[in-house]
Amino acid sequence: MIRSKLPQVGVTIFTHMTQLANQHGAHNLSQGFPEFDVPSGLMDLVEKHMRAGNNQYAPMQGVPTLREQIALKVSELYGASVDPETEVTVTSGATEALYAAISAVVHPGDAVIVIEPAYDAYIPIVQLNGGQPICHEMKFPDYRIDWDAVADAVSHKARLIILNSPHNPTGTILTAEDLATLREVVRNTDTIIVSDEVYEHIIFDDHPHQSLLRDPELAARSFVISSFGKTYHATGWKIGYCIAPAYLTQELRRIHQFLTFSSPTPMQLAFADFLKQKEVYRELQVFYQDKRDTFLALIENTRFKPLPCRGTYFQLLDYSALSDTPDTQFAEHLTVEHGVAAIPISAFYQSETDNKVLRFCFAKKDNTLKKAAEILCKI
Repeated sequence: MIRSKLPQVGVTIFTHMTQLANQHGAHNLSQGFPEFDVPSGLMDLVEKHMRAGNNQYAPMQGVPTLREQIALKVSELYGASVDPETEVTVTSGATEALYAAISAVVHPGDAVIVIEPAYDAYIPIVQLNGGQPICHEMKFPDYRIDWDAVADAVSHKARLIILNSPHNPTGTILTAEDLATLREVVRNTDTIIVSDEVYEHIIFDDHPHQSLLRDPELAARSFVISSFGKTYHATGWKIGYCIAPAYLTQELRRIHQFLTFSSPTPMQLAFADFLKQKEVYRELQVFYQDKRDTFLALIENTRFKPLPCRGTYFQLLDYSALSDTPDTQFAEHLTVEHGVAAIPISAFYQSETDNKVLRFCFAKKDNTLKKAAEILCKI
């Protein structure tokens, strides 16, 4: 027998709902992966670099040309001056970057502020490092952060704040006012920030992405994490990166080198080349806003109530007009009896807060969305 380090953790809700969808032949709008092909030019570049013999270990911190292109991109988008040598690290997906960043600064007993609903990796990583998660719920139904509660936790010596914008699962975004408030909250403290920005290019209605890199004072104490998987429909490639000041990057790399050491070389080189085609990531906002609007139009005549979605490729639907069944049961019923799979939002809370809301992924082909919407309209 062994003593589990995560005894409360079982199969994730994402795995469960996908298995249920596969078992019953349901349209899977639960798991957040795009149904689109990786750009052909990007795949061609991977093959080019493989055939050129670039198939051995990459440098631990990432190939230099990719780190340079990342630094150029954030300079153009956010006005941030980043040293690609000492402040940019390529990782095996954003989740690995999250693990390395949290592990780098959290020690046993440290308080870590987690904003809920929260991506399911945050709290287990904190716990594996002996940290104490301090959960603060966003205000329903607008899903805004209660900054007074965060400020109170920071005043009690919180070591770390984990933020996510655009936010999974709610689709809310941080505003310039949020960043100004956050700046005041952490000023004159030693609190570090992890900012999960993997959906940075999927933001709607002409809102700018308020990356923490825009604010020099916040950037000086932050790990900012992003993902090529979300941007280029290549989630299975597992290539992400973390930008942080040199003193934080040094600690992150101490952890990173013993997690994956390095990520696939030909893919890194391909992304370095492909980042020069700036129109690809700049047009992603329009692409996914069209998907969101298509999905909303298709379900207009349902009894589901859409909540505001300002970013990501997830749409929350309030089903309280249909049923008072707990959201996990309702999601399973929707999958088994009707053939559409979604994620219950209570799964994103430690306390399993249930507001009768489900998360639907609209990163799907129009035909998939149409078929799923036809079913939802009949319920």
